Amino acid sequence: MKLAIISDSHDNIPNIEKFLDWANNNEIEMIIHCGDIAAPAVVKKVLAEKFKGPIHLVFGNVADRELLPKVCEELENITLHGDEGEIEVNGLKIAFCHFPDQAKKLAESGKYNLVFYGHTHKPWEEVINGCRVINPGTLAGMFYKATFAVYDTASGKLELKLLEIL
Repeated sequence: MKLAIISDSHDNIPNIEKFLDWANNNEIEMIIHCGDIAAPAVVKKVLAEKFKGPIHLVFGNVADRELLPKVCEELENITLHGDEGEIEVNGLKIAFCHFPDQAKKLAESGKYNLVFYGHTHKPWEEVINGCRVINPGTLAGMFYKATFAVYDTASGKLELKLLEIL
């Protein structure tokens, strides 16, 4: 299964739409968003309508904690996990959150194969306690170029994608 990992999209609708067009044309089956979507309307009007597969997301530090849960409850393909999420895909235990310190603690727990996070806007990968810890960068393109990651659960291959060259 191919997963797309995004973070820090900050309501940049043109970038979100370009990413979704690419995802829909490149066999992406699931999206994990590591926080800082910002407006609940972007979840409803852009993410949920333009990608039909499952989308898992967590709060970031820029989030409407009051409205976002209400919007997500109405959407069949969106799951809001709160401050951190946990899923299992093809036998891999995956956790995701927004903050690097939280990601490090999740990785140190020894419970996960993969931990995804955001917040810094800087793409990064490291291994902690045998767990791959990955930051896909910022889809909004704030402070760094717009990026996202693709992880293939069958091969274990991770790719960082630069939005401007898609």
